[in-house]
Amino acid sequence: MSDQAMNALREKFPNRLQENVLMRNYTTIHAGGKADALLIAQDAVELEHFVRQVWELNLPLLVLGSGSNILISDKGVRGVVIINHAHNIQIHQQQERYEVHAEAGALMGKAAKLAINRHLSGLEWAATLPGTVGGAVYGNAGCFGKETADNFLRAEILHRNNGKTIFSKEEMAFEYRSSILKRNLVECVLLSAWFSVIPGDYEQSMQQVETYHERRLENQPFGPSMGSIFRNPQGDKAGRMIEMVGLKGKKIGGAEISAQHGNFILNSSDGSAQDIWELIQLIETHVCQQFGIYLHPEIQLIGDWDENIMKQFDTYQTVQEHA
Repeated sequence: MSDQAMNALREKFPNRLQENVLMRNYTTIHAGGKADALLIAQDAVELEHFVRQVWELNLPLLVLGSGSNILISDKGVRGVVIINHAHNIQIHQQQERYEVHAEAGALMGKAAKLAINRHLSGLEWAATLPGTVGGAVYGNAGCFGKETADNFLRAEILHRNNGKTIFSKEEMAFEYRSSILKRNLVECVLLSAWFSVIPGDYEQSMQQVETYHERRLENQPFGPSMGSIFRNPQGDKAGRMIEMVGLKGKKIGGAEISAQHGNFILNSSDGSAQDIWELIQLIETHVCQQFGIYLHPEIQLIGDWDENIMKQFDTYQTVQEHA
């Protein structure tokens, strides 16, 4: 970032701006270089203010929640990163309809558990989901046969040109592990979202959550990760394919493909983003050689990556539909 741009940020945010911040501390994989500038928004008012001010300066902007499903380059992130801690959650009743309204920085699992505690059902599947509401909507996160779009009603968006607006489910254009926001078709920031729930039985809901929790413990590894690396291809499972090519437990540098579940990469020993990327490439190469397809990444590469890496990543993202 230029000295002029940094000075402008210092003037706008004299007590809040952090400079040259190591981003590994803000991602679930614990990897990545430094951000030029970082701001932490503690509530929705601050988030909107920070975003508008950065847009006014025409600087690159990245808004993060929990930092899952992303891999930040070892070279870091140019521009401004805003960490969204706006986490208010409310339950609304409109006649016989119930809605969970959650700010984008709220944990999706916390929103689900709040609904359950109010004897409302429908979000049990999300109770063990890692990450924030913003991330879940952005990537149409899902598990146990459900996805965010199933409960999504609408979202409040801060659009760069149009200001605050409401996006319907149709306007969000959800696809498998994707939305219009993830496909970068609009320049905006998600502020909050509404989800549908229905009256339910608390004990049954908690029993279902416990079942989901046990399944996660059985099938998913513990440790720093991005979550699932790849989408499941048509008629198969990415984890099974990675196991079939013999890569479970494979290590490069401080990163390793989980020996428990092949679709997870763990940062087991202070691994770099480059270590993790090389494991992703290794998986793609072996799977393509044996099965004739590339796996579609569920994660995103963020920051100052080499052009050739981004081109290769784009190639991986043009594969066939999911199962």
